[in-house]
Amino acid sequence: MKRRAPISDIMTKNVITLNNKDDLETAERIFKKKKIRHIPVVSGDKIIGMLSYTDLLRISFADAIDEDEDTVDTVVYNMFTIEQVMAKNLTTVTSTTTIKEAAEILAKKEFHALPVVDDNKLVGIVTTTDLINYLIEQF
Repeated sequence: MKRRAPISDIMTKNVITLNNKDDLETAERIFKKKKIRHIPVVSGDKIIGMLSYTDLLRISFADAIDEDEDTVDTVVYNMFTIEQVMAKNLTTVTSTTTIKEAAEILAKKEFHALPVVDDNKLVGIVTTTDLINYLIEQF
């Protein structure tokens, strides 16, 4: 296991994002279509929040809909904006942060994804799944 390996070695670089003007129905469709659990929310190039699938589950019955189904009941979603539901006080890392440092942050916090930001620009995302897959590859 490389002791000082940077997070850029394992992060997702082609990040799927939401714009702060998108709606929650759009967010749910992306979560289900791409089979992901965290989406950074941006305004222009700047990251302003993180929306997780769990955030949607808290306000809806999104998990009651078949994963292959495209239609969603938008009544609840029309009551909230992405900015009202997303996490705003983000912990971020840079692409040179070590994998170990990122793992320590995720182990201590109650979230499962870290945006990777260089020079105030979102360049990636690393999740607990990325860390587990990295660990598996070491054996």
